[in-house]
Amino acid sequence: MMPAPDPPADASGPDERLPEDLAEAGIYPTMKEGFDHSLVVLALGQDCWLIPSAAGCRLLVEPAVAGRVRAELLCYDCESVGWPPPVAVAAPPMAHLVLMTPLLWSLVVLAVFCGQLRHPEWTGAGTLDAAAVFGRGEGWRALTALFLHTDVTHLMSNLLGGVFIFAAVLSIFGLARGWLLLGLAAVAGNLTVAAAHYPAPYRSIGASTAIFAGLGLLTGRAVGIAICVGHPHRWRSFFVPFATGLIILALYGAGGPPVDVLAHVAGFVAGAVLGFIAGRPAAAASSSA
Repeated sequence: MMPAPDPPADASGPDERLPEDLAEAGIYPTMKEGFDHSLVVLALGQDCWLIPSAAGCRLLVEPAVAGRVRAELLCYDCESVGWPPPVAVAAPPMAHLVLMTPLLWSLVVLAVFCGQLRHPEWTGAGTLDAAAVFGRGEGWRALTALFLHTDVTHLMSNLLGGVFIFAAVLSIFGLARGWLLLGLAAVAGNLTVAAAHYPAPYRSIGASTAIFAGLGLLTGRAVGIAICVGHPHRWRSFFVPFATGLIILALYGAGGPPVDVLAHVAGFVAGAVLGFIAGRPAAAASSSA
């Protein structure tokens, strides 16, 4: 930014006429808008001047670059229309129940783990076993495996993550709908990973598939709303939740054995698909508001 040149001596005011060696690139109602547009000129590597006047803040540039500067400022104005996009916020349904049911879920999982210690046969009977699911038709194992755990460390890590992820899902989707989507996404993820291994041996237990299904639900809904809202820059806002979900999946869902990475990915993808579909009505409502 450079200081504004002194007006000619015979000018009766700053807006009577332009200085002889400068051209007007634009005029803006406030100094802030003029300053924002001057940054565009500076980004082009050109000098510019801001002169307050009765009509507004005048942006002056060298005559040789005036045409190029006006074209860039026009592009900047077009790209800035409606940005940043409006944020659609859904009111949390029955907030007093959001943490209650995830805590009840954690108590059930804890009770099942105590049962596993007393009755080791529970683990074999409820494990996700690809041969049992697709060879003997025991599809219910895709659900029961979500409540079984190998040891205390495995149990506590899933309980802590599950309570917070499930509470977030329920606050967004509602109590009954949230649990239904969580169950469908988790079971679909387990069935998918079992099918991917069948007929090779595959056995797995743990609630982590449901936890990453919950992460997928949140990611898919946010992506669905960003895409469906009629906004010229919706693809920019789509990238933020999509990248965030993938980063969290990579940070907490990957690792060496005994981490079942494929089960985490399957749960996340299943949740993302259901979350995207379930988020479309909310996107339509927010765009029509």
